[in-house]
Amino acid sequence: MKNAMKRLNPAYLKAAAERINRCPYFTLISMELKNLDWGKCRLEVVVQEKHLQPFGFVHGGVYSSLVDAAAFWAVHSQIDERLGMTTVELKLNYLAPASKGYLVAKGKSIKVGKVLCLGEASIEDETGRLLAYGTSTMMILEDLNIKGSCEFPPKFLD
Repeated sequence: MKNAMKRLNPAYLKAAAERINRCPYFTLISMELKNLDWGKCRLEVVVQEKHLQPFGFVHGGVYSSLVDAAAFWAVHSQIDERLGMTTVELKLNYLAPASKGYLVAKGKSIKVGKVLCLGEASIEDETGRLLAYGTSTMMILEDLNIKGSCEFPPKFLD
């Protein structure tokens, strides 16, 4: 896709968010996609006991999942609806611990290429304290769609 910004279909965004939020992994971690727009997204997790490691802090895997998912969906908003992606590399810096409250992950698309894409994401707590930052490299794949996406409205408006 060229640099020209396409207009995302609000009906598609609503249907995609509902499907994403119901997927088994998002449900397992209690991760929720709160906002999806062109090249950006916002995910949230309310910290629960199940997120904590033995020392009482949110497990690094939760941070990793949030960074991966936030970067992924930010980039996914910009690729053709006939295409899908998979993460091929994830780089993450753990910057501060959390043990309660909620986590906010903000994803941003950096570059959408023909085969590889780059996204970034940061995680903050409810006070705005930066907890983690990372980048994700994704590979575009043909014919990989959100399960049940044949029922989706078109992704882009004319």
